[in-house]
Amino acid sequence: MTRPDLRLLSLGAGVQSTTLALMATDGTLPGLDGAIFADTGWEPRKVYEHLARLEKVLNAAGIPLYRVSAGNLRADSIDPAHRYASVPYFVLGPTGSCPRCQGTGHITLEAVPDGGRELLPGEEPMWTVPAGAIEPAGADTAVCPACKGSTKALGMGRRQCTHEYKVVPINRKNRELLGAAAPDFRRVPKGRVVEQWIGFSTDEIGRVNDKDRVSYVRKRYPLLDLGMSRKDCQRWLTERGWGDTAKSACIGCPFHGNAQWRELRDNHPDEFADAVAFDEAIRKGGARGLPLDGEAFLHRSRVPLAVAPIDRVTRKEWGDRSPDIFDALAEQGDPDGCSPYGCRSGAAA
Repeated sequence: MTRPDLRLLSLGAGVQSTTLALMATDGTLPGLDGAIFADTGWEPRKVYEHLARLEKVLNAAGIPLYRVSAGNLRADSIDPAHRYASVPYFVLGPTGSCPRCQGTGHITLEAVPDGGRELLPGEEPMWTVPAGAIEPAGADTAVCPACKGSTKALGMGRRQCTHEYKVVPINRKNRELLGAAAPDFRRVPKGRVVEQWIGFSTDEIGRVNDKDRVSYVRKRYPLLDLGMSRKDCQRWLTERGWGDTAKSACIGCPFHGNAQWRELRDNHPDEFADAVAFDEAIRKGGARGLPLDGEAFLHRSRVPLAVAPIDRVTRKEWGDRSPDIFDALAEQGDPDGCSPYGCRSGAAA
């Protein structure tokens, strides 16, 4: 395979892409010609601060950082004059009261049919929610948190925001750097190719695809070549003083988990308030999208973000909290000490 004309990193400023950027500066991954950051205009403040720190390291290594943008995603989404790009909101179908609890969110023991899970005397639902609120139960149904009765249809919007606010401006910059003529940068000179580094780790191998394939871009996944997972990247960053690198995503991204929503609420209340206001603004979908026959929400529970059950710790989050043996050894050392009959560095005595 011939050497590409340019090697450019698609930099999201999260854990994996930061690892690749720093590996390019210390020689672990040589030959990077630049990094491109697609700014949606709605990244958390800590992402912009992290990016500014990273830019200094890249510049010192002679690697330019290019910032590109297709506009402000938050402003565009609620601007009636702007073209609408679908965001993957969680959608709740046409409104209507639960036929079993009449929308109160609570029921009496007598109202539970045979075979249902009875509530113990004085027992409340799993969390406190507004009357008639629901909990996801499947692809096309909803469940009342009190009586577990099916109530309304669930759905999810298409995700066009990533393509339009990240992929499109990055590819435009790719074409420009490959020599496409201004002002539109549409046509790349024949035969010129960029090798684009993408930070997918081994636990994300399912995300590798050619859906956005274009002739002038050759995708490469260095972390897969190195066999590195996200945990490996976090450990690598921590050892080099970059352990506070956070996941990169818009302030109001519907794919936030409860832990990310709590992080915003507890440590960045202004950004959480911004997300809450946006959540209220998109209840009937985007500004120019067809009005929803139902309602849209940022949180997967499909209740307003201001009252969503973000304090609930999910099974995945409990798993993420479990200690990693390598991290434990690095922090506390070998728990068994250095017994003359149990040293792990040599053969058993």
